[in-house]
Amino acid sequence: MQDLTTAFDACGFLVMPDLLPEAQCSKLDTQIEALDVSGAGTRELLGLGWAQQLARVLVHRAEIESLFSDADIAVQCTYFSKSPSRNWLVALHQDLSIPVRERVAGTPCAGWSQKEGTWFCQPPPELLSRLVAVRVHLDDSTEKNGPLRVVPGSHRLGRISPEAALEHRSRLGEVCCVVPRRGILAMRPLLLHASSKSVIESPRRVLHFVFGPAQLPWGLGWRHAV
Repeated sequence: MQDLTTAFDACGFLVMPDLLPEAQCSKLDTQIEALDVSGAGTRELLGLGWAQQLARVLVHRAEIESLFSDADIAVQCTYFSKSPSRNWLVALHQDLSIPVRERVAGTPCAGWSQKEGTWFCQPPPELLSRLVAVRVHLDDSTEKNGPLRVVPGSHRLGRISPEAALEHRSRLGEVCCVVPRRGILAMRPLLLHASSKSVIESPRRVLHFVFGPAQLPWGLGWRHAV
């Protein structure tokens, strides 16, 4: 486990296949089919009981629990569904926004916006560096259906400008994260990452959980806390 944690701290990501049993993924298929989702997904799944239950399972899985601190909780669950009819590319970037209960004046946060009725803001990198994202793959992620590509070690560089992001990718290289159904990709949100459009018919459905400290500074509160 120490080697796993050391590798995660150094690279900023970890692929672990076969983390969830097939029966659990099949149940997730059914739960997702029942969602009323327009477009390519939703950021608001953590209000649902089954998503909350899965978050608690993930944070206590022996294989990955060393990636979290003892006080970490789930604070967001986003559903992505990339398919031939809903296909997109994502330029190289970092995940800089967090969902909060309400807008608070006088904080060091920037980039305030509302999405699906929830306030988001961009806190300082010191807070973002404490977060862990876990992407649960409900379909095989292959090199042809728009997998995530990451820049190893870039999570240690703080907030990165778009111009510097390209320079860091040239210097550090890029890894294509192919993940089979039932596997997970764990990553630091500050890790530079991108994805291309899918070029095949196979879908790529992902549940993207974010975990972080139970308490936020500056009078902020999480939108969801599980």
